Amino acid sequence: MSARALPLLFLNLGGEMLYILDQRLRAQSIPGEKARKDEWTDVDRKRVMNDIITTMFNKKFMEELFKPQELYSKKALRTVYDRLAHASIMRLNQASMDKLYDLMTMAFKYQVLLCPRPRDILLVTFNHLDAIKDFIRDAPGILNQVDETFRQLIETYSSLPDGEFQLIRQTLLIFFQDMHIRVSIFLKDKVQNSNGRFVLPISGPVPWGTEVPGLIRMFDHNGDEVKRTEFTTSGNYVAPQREGSFDLYGDRVLKLGTNMYSVSRPVETHMSGSSKNLASHAKENIVPNPLAKEELNFLARLLGGLEIKKPAGSETGFRLNLFTTDEEEEYA
Repeated sequence: MSARALPLLFLNLGGEMLYILDQRLRAQSIPGEKARKDEWTDVDRKRVMNDIITTMFNKKFMEELFKPQELYSKKALRTVYDRLAHASIMRLNQASMDKLYDLMTMAFKYQVLLCPRPRDILLVTFNHLDAIKDFIRDAPGILNQVDETFRQLIETYSSLPDGEFQLIRQTLLIFFQDMHIRVSIFLKDKVQNSNGRFVLPISGPVPWGTEVPGLIRMFDHNGDEVKRTEFTTSGNYVAPQREGSFDLYGDRVLKLGTNMYSVSRPVETHMSGSSKNLASHAKENIVPNPLAKEELNFLARLLGGLEIKKPAGSETGFRLNLFTTDEEEEYA
């Protein structure tokens, strides 16, 4: 297990959470002059995004997160995101929170699987942070918080060897290995099978720094090339045009980690009858166990900056529904 995987896991899952919340808040918002007191407006959306991002990038929270440590249980991480999602006036019920977490985890799992090189996980993280900065471009104070985390990432990870990034990738894949939740956006794009497992492409750009397969070169004991043999491949490979930027600003080239909900298409999870039974058992295990010493130590450090924001005065919290209809939510 890598002791450097936790910040990447948290930031990428958090980025996916913000993508989903932004999409659903936009879908359910009403123009300000037409909205009733209990309906969302675009002002509410911006406020929720700002509150969550402010909490997510809390300085003390980030300092604890970046300390070398192993990944903790799924229960503990889930608790962090429960707290984070409610760090504003927004309220999610259990079914919507379950759905949100399913979408977050499956999206990032797919991105880790598709990374051309283990080091490119850092580019995926930068794509998430670039998009988060776009959410708060009108809030310079919060923007500075995100930039500070950006600098921490560059300082911590830019000098790590490729072997450490391979260990980070393996650690993340071990974390995700038993999660096979079907997501309609992936099923429609035919990148996920009906059993929830992803379909990995055998064509496209090869990793930066490698050559397109199809040539075998043989060398003698002096290191001189003595023979070449070509072979045909089953995939259609191309060489990458350039490497993505690992700087604070720049073209990441890699598109993994960008907002896939920015286009208008439904965001749903579909579960078969047997899967629903399994999911109901899994949900019973999601509730944090206060007697687990490992999780208590983790949460004591990490949850210090994650305060749930209670509506002030007569202000009521707004309910966000991640389902298409109330009936669908009740069914879940």
